[in-house]
Amino acid sequence: MEPSNMPENRAVLTRSAPPPDRTLRYGAGSDHLADVWDAPERAAPLVILWHGGFWRAAFDRTHLRPMANALRDAGFTVATPEYRRSGSGAGADGGWPGTFDDVALACDRLPELLRADGIAVGPIVHVGHSAGGHLAVWAARRHCQPVGSPWRRESGADIVGVVALAPVLDLAEASRLDLDEGAVLALLGGGPDERPERYDAADPRRLGGAAPPVVILHGDNDRWVPISLSRRFASAGFGTLEELPG
Repeated sequence: MEPSNMPENRAVLTRSAPPPDRTLRYGAGSDHLADVWDAPERAAPLVILWHGGFWRAAFDRTHLRPMANALRDAGFTVATPEYRRSGSGAGADGGWPGTFDDVALACDRLPELLRADGIAVGPIVHVGHSAGGHLAVWAARRHCQPVGSPWRRESGADIVGVVALAPVLDLAEASRLDLDEGAVLALLGGGPDERPERYDAADPRRLGGAAPPVVILHGDNDRWVPISLSRRFASAGFGTLEELPG
């Protein structure tokens, strides 16, 4: 399904930028790819950069190339994983649980794949925009998943922080607001009253426990993801919010 309410944002999808230094395959699926930009120095911090687009198949990782190049030029190793999105296939292909399976698999495999490719991996920072901001925070809080969850990690000590740009950090409220005409329903297969266990597992606000520092950047006049979602996340003590005018 093509998102219908973001026409003026199309320029971000067509900006030119140099291609990645390499593309790695982290799994067997067609979307299990990650573009990589090598830092100029060894053992540089690794930025895992998650793309947005309301978790929908109409958007992919390629529009992050300008940002990835800028981060590499600033001294970071950058990886932009692809993942299955809603609308990209039938059944469990995109959305629940495939999207979260892919994020977890990419996080677990990428550091070892980079090392096998001769890249020394330093501390990890997750960065993401919009739906990618949600995935960045979720990925960094996997150690807060309950015991028995297939996505649980025993520790998040290798992750030193998260930067979330206009993230969707309250999935129940995003569902109630019907952001992008049912984006959360498409991701999770229903509303919070129908699928409460999915919201518990997918919403970073509902995961307790300690987590790496989260810095949120959000425009106060954002019409696609209301800043109220970030304010609620920060006010609950889960992160620090920097509000940007406009």
